[in-house]
Amino acid sequence: MLLLGAHAHGPGGDLVGWLPAVLVAAVGVGAYLTAVARRARPGRRPWSGLRVAAWVTGTVLVAATVAPPAVSLAHDPRGHMAQHLVLGMLAPLALVLGAPVALALASVRPARARRWAAALRNPAVRPLAHPVAGAVLSVGGLYVLYLTPLYAATLRSPAVHAAVGVHLLVAGTLFTWSVAGPDPSPLRPGLRTRLTVLVLAAAAHAVLAKLLYVHAAALPPGGSGSVAEREVAARWMYTGGDVVEVLLAVAVLAGWYRRTRPRRGPSPGTRATRGTPERSRGGAGTVLPVPGR
Repeated sequence: MLLLGAHAHGPGGDLVGWLPAVLVAAVGVGAYLTAVARRARPGRRPWSGLRVAAWVTGTVLVAATVAPPAVSLAHDPRGHMAQHLVLGMLAPLALVLGAPVALALASVRPARARRWAAALRNPAVRPLAHPVAGAVLSVGGLYVLYLTPLYAATLRSPAVHAAVGVHLLVAGTLFTWSVAGPDPSPLRPGLRTRLTVLVLAAAAHAVLAKLLYVHAAALPPGGSGSVAEREVAARWMYTGGDVVEVLLAVAVLAGWYRRTRPRRGPSPGTRATRGTPERSRGGAGTVLPVPGR
């Protein structure tokens, strides 16, 4: 989807073409591991290795979409759809499970963490934390992409193609975070609301996939590839979307269970850790933690 490095030709062109992918992976993983190292202090529980693995996986997936093999398939409807599924759905799930907001708050000084927490509680930011906003930006953006001339524009302009890819990644991450994020959110509703929005978003995604399949000869307007290739891409959208949405539902329920299960008291002789108040009905707590040094 992102066409950075798409026109690297000539001697050394292959090496230059890999540069965007290497930079994405290095910056994403490096920044995260730096935050993990800054968070580490004597007596503090180590940061979860599963969180690290999730973030690294998500970063590598994003990097893969700007690697030469993926870029070379960007004008193929099937390659484009594979990039869409990775950038807009699979990579966001992995990145969100890395809990980057909680890690960022825990890796800086308390004063800065308080400023960041206050920014997240800003009334202008709160609506973006609601799953409906994420669903509109994510799934609604796909309707705009595939039912308007925007898709054809991405085939002609690397800049438009890159902008659409960034939108898919940001919107997908926002939606995933608002529904299943392990991070604290200033306005994350309860379990029932989040699951309802997820089901509706999944249905809207499936409807779009069926439209693209049934009208493969005409949709997306100005699209590339044969009708058969477009039909395959639509099937991938339908099936791949279902798979990721099931994984997202599992993440929602796992997070709800983790927050609501009975907790045993501290063992004799151990110091209890301070927790963040959370709502018992399945929503994430609205109080943003400010970790101490």
